[in-house]
Amino acid sequence: MPHGDLAQLSAALGGLGAAAMLLSRSRAQVLAGLGLTAIAEGGLAAALIPGRDLKLLVSPPLHLVALVLGLLLVSAGAAAFVRYPVVVPIALLAAAPFRISVSIGAQKAYLLLPLYVVLAAAMLGLIVRALRGPEARQLPPLLAVPAAAFVLLAGVSLTWTRDLRQGTIELLFFLFPFSALVIAVVWTPFRPWHPRALAATLVALAGLFSAVALFQRLTHGHLLAGDVERANAYTTYFRVTSLFKDPSIFGRHVVIAIAVLLVAVWLGRIGFWVGTALIAFLWAGLFFSYSQSSFVALFAVGVAISYALGGTALRRVLMVGAAVCVLAGAAFVAATAVNDSARQATSGRTRLARVTWVVFTNHPLVGVGIGGQPQASRDEAKTKLSAKRDRSHTTPLTVAAELGLVGLVVYLALLAGATRLLFLLTRVNRALGLGAAAVFLTLLVHSLFYAGFFEDPIVWGVIALAAWALLAAPQRSPAPRDTQVVEPATRDRRPERTPAELQHQAPLAD
Repeated sequence: MPHGDLAQLSAALGGLGAAAMLLSRSRAQVLAGLGLTAIAEGGLAAALIPGRDLKLLVSPPLHLVALVLGLLLVSAGAAAFVRYPVVVPIALLAAAPFRISVSIGAQKAYLLLPLYVVLAAAMLGLIVRALRGPEARQLPPLLAVPAAAFVLLAGVSLTWTRDLRQGTIELLFFLFPFSALVIAVVWTPFRPWHPRALAATLVALAGLFSAVALFQRLTHGHLLAGDVERANAYTTYFRVTSLFKDPSIFGRHVVIAIAVLLVAVWLGRIGFWVGTALIAFLWAGLFFSYSQSSFVALFAVGVAISYALGGTALRRVLMVGAAVCVLAGAAFVAATAVNDSARQATSGRTRLARVTWVVFTNHPLVGVGIGGQPQASRDEAKTKLSAKRDRSHTTPLTVAAELGLVGLVVYLALLAGATRLLFLLTRVNRALGLGAAAVFLTLLVHSLFYAGFFEDPIVWGVIALAAWALLAAPQRSPAPRDTQVVEPATRDRRPERTPAELQHQAPLAD
């Protein structure tokens, strides 16, 4: 990169701005943090993209017209969000999965462009609303402190990263924008219909992805991933990718929708047969992805939901069944490794874990910097492969290699804070809390076998949802704690207690 110093300075500035937003206690602090982050984003973009390519944004008249239309679209969206701020989380979720191929001169990438457009409009709308004087929303410290520490550490680590370009990409397109996403969600007025709208949006998106996947399976074509299409020519099975470049990303989006539907069926929020039909349709599309990480995540979240909501007998069956499945899986991998190798049996994940562990042991304190693990693995483990093929598929190992023990502690603190928030949300709103917890668990388990945990906007969205709903809880009547076993397709029709009744209720123990 020709402007490495600019990138490092912008990264540190962006880390401070994002941390200020997440820790803010007033409108002034939010606006200041947002301003610093916006300046940092501009600096990172200027450092990443060569000047000759940046000129292509305005030099041909057609490009200039497209840029102006894009700015008008963002402005129109901002005006709409100022008038109707309650739709911001729905719009962000609807745009979150989609990537579009973008080319600027020699620069080519698949970017979350729809999400960036919606997020930019949402932040402009937030600025207008903040200047008009709405009450500031303060994130719970359980989330704000570790999230701010992680983003700040990642930003500062660009000063010692092994791969300045990849680290810049991580900050520019993921960590800094998604910190703003958390603020955009939390500053939205909460309405009782939001959980249903979010769930419906999530399931509708997964339904679209599964329909496209089944069409690809029937036609044996129309894939967006050239490498998967070439691999299909040499296998006895046909993998689908739906609207994504990777089957595992497709599978991740489908599994989180299935998790939400499972919670809804158990709690009787949707009819049993309707829920079963939707799950079956989503599963049909998911099956042809042949994504091991998605299947493991689905198994884990299915067992967790049934254990949490089932009776004693079902819990015993689940414990035994889960143990049998784990042992059978381990035996299968061991048996496969006899004829092939552990690397082939785990689709190369053992090799990736090994080369990532080498980097961590060589740099245990603060790692090799954000985005630096693949290049460091290539250099230090002497893999003789491209750095892209050495990218870790295990998020805790990636964090340990890139940010060291310091980053690993912050990462674990963030997970602990998010888990605690989801637990508190479950006590206030059982259905919403369990649904959000199911999504978070799915993404967490998936990240143990596939990269992209912090690069997934839904990860940041679901923890923002927990904070958002908890901040709104004092204005709503909390639901009483329910310790009864819930059977599928049954509805809890007990009326909510009034605030006066709740004042006489004994405090709930953790």
